[in-house]
Amino acid sequence: MRSIWRTLTPSLRRDTLAMASAIAVVGVSFGAIAVSSGLDWWMPSALSVLVFAGGSQFMVVGVLAAGGGVFAAVAGALVLNARHLPFGLAVGDIMGRGLVARMVGSHLLIDESVAFAMAQKDDPKRARAVFWFLGLLAFVVWNLGTIAGAAVGQVIGDTDAFGLDAAFPAALLALVLPSLKKARPRNAALLGAVVALATTPFLPAGVPVLLALVGLAVLLPTPKRPAKAEQDAEVPA
Repeated sequence: MRSIWRTLTPSLRRDTLAMASAIAVVGVSFGAIAVSSGLDWWMPSALSVLVFAGGSQFMVVGVLAAGGGVFAAVAGALVLNARHLPFGLAVGDIMGRGLVARMVGSHLLIDESVAFAMAQKDDPKRARAVFWFLGLLAFVVWNLGTIAGAAVGQVIGDTDAFGLDAAFPAALLALVLPSLKKARPRNAALLGAVVALATTPFLPAGVPVLLALVGLAVLLPTPKRPAKAEQDAEVPA
């Protein structure tokens, strides 16, 4: 771990520690919301250890709290986590080539660790260091936060009164804000938000979020038009 820490630049150290702090806060909110929604105290901790995917964990709790069955909750979580397949392909070499490294790295793979690693793709050593450092640190603080949140949730009861339900979307918004400076990602996010808002009053919990994925259509590559000089050359004399 010490060699990994030395590999990171001061700005990366600062940013990863700040992100880990945000992840810990979201973990507290998850544990508190899960317990106040009726789950036993050990269930959110089991989810955090075995699943370790914030969005999917919130979806499972939300579906169960809304009266949905276990199958619907798990199916929704699996669909939401399908994004990890292309993530894994993108950072497979960064994890390392050993079987154990790939298995552990796959479990520690989260949106944040992938984003930080891909931002350092021009320096493979630094990309590997930040992936493992943030992944391991996030796993620890997320689980500790979940335990603390579960304890808090048993005491305060109504988590909405303290705004804990807003911690997870706030953390995701902070993560994606830099990419919204570009037109195509911004348009994709806006389209997804419109679809989710329009369908929320009519569909079960979790479904509008999945439908918001249609916003990714904006990111599909468009066929390039030939240059004007090439078009003029193709016109018969």
